[in-house]
Amino acid sequence: MAFTAASYAELATRYPVSAREAAYVGAAFNSRSLSRAVGSLRLAIGIISAAAVTLGGAGYISQLVALPMPPLAVAIVTTLGIVAALGNLESVMLAGFLTLIETGGLVWIIVSAAHSGISFSPAISTPPPLDASILSGITFAGLVAFFAFVRFEDLANVVEEAKSPQRNIPWAMALALLITTVLYVLIAAISVSAVPPSVLATSTAPLSLIFGAVAGISPTTFSVIAIVSTLNTILAQMTMTARVAYGMAQQGDLPAIAGRVHSRTGTPPITTGSVVLAVAALALTIPLEPLAESTSLATLALFVFANLSLLRIRSRTPKPMPRSCACRYGYRYLVSSHAC
Repeated sequence: MAFTAASYAELATRYPVSAREAAYVGAAFNSRSLSRAVGSLRLAIGIISAAAVTLGGAGYISQLVALPMPPLAVAIVTTLGIVAALGNLESVMLAGFLTLIETGGLVWIIVSAAHSGISFSPAISTPPPLDASILSGITFAGLVAFFAFVRFEDLANVVEEAKSPQRNIPWAMALALLITTVLYVLIAAISVSAVPPSVLATSTAPLSLIFGAVAGISPTTFSVIAIVSTLNTILAQMTMTARVAYGMAQQGDLPAIAGRVHSRTGTPPITTGSVVLAVAALALTIPLEPLAESTSLATLALFVFANLSLLRIRSRTPKPMPRSCACRYGYRYLVSSHAC
């Protein structure tokens, strides 16, 4: 993930466009069909991951509200879709506020575990036994855990609005990955130390269960924080997916209607509405685990394309070109850069 974050940091500053991977692959291989295919994969990942997190959020909300999962999932997606359609600034500000709340909740668990006397360091320092069945289980769990480390690349979608992107975007990606890694390792160690894994596996709100075990407070308190966390992720996914579709429409990989922007909100309403419908449909028809697994596998494939694109681009143009050229030409940048 660290190597991939470094690749995205350079690609985002070379090509500050919303189409992201589609633009990178198109610039590297000068292929409209490959660009469109990779862009479509990016859209699918955004929709699938949003659906997966929607089911997780509905699981936490069901702990507080006695409603079945399907209407909860639809209500979550619809409400956040409206927020995403109201404006990019509003979405980003709300996402930032929700991020502070969810990070505070995770830190709360870590501090509570440290004060409760639960010994979770062995879960980090003790190596697993050299048993094939155990190691295969760890490998499979690693694939699912990979799901928690993605989305740093979403920063590439806002590079057009960033000040000093050559400096700020790489730092933002590196910090996002570092903070996520520290939090994830600590929370994972505390989880299996405070609650038996067999109990965690059957819970629809595992973090609330862990919070109750380490803090001695009603799990309902943390369920609210967990709901905030999932809502934040869903909002970010739908917003960024709509932006990718907009960027692909701008460079001709999707119908022009997908790139139409509302004059007042500055967001693509048709694209946002389509994303909302697709996320709701998946959340209502496919269970959580297959969605998370599919997201991880598809994201791995996407990262391979991004890394290969950077290798090919570097072999042609070792130094980044002026930002104005990349903005103007998008994935056709390498073909038309002589005009700069």
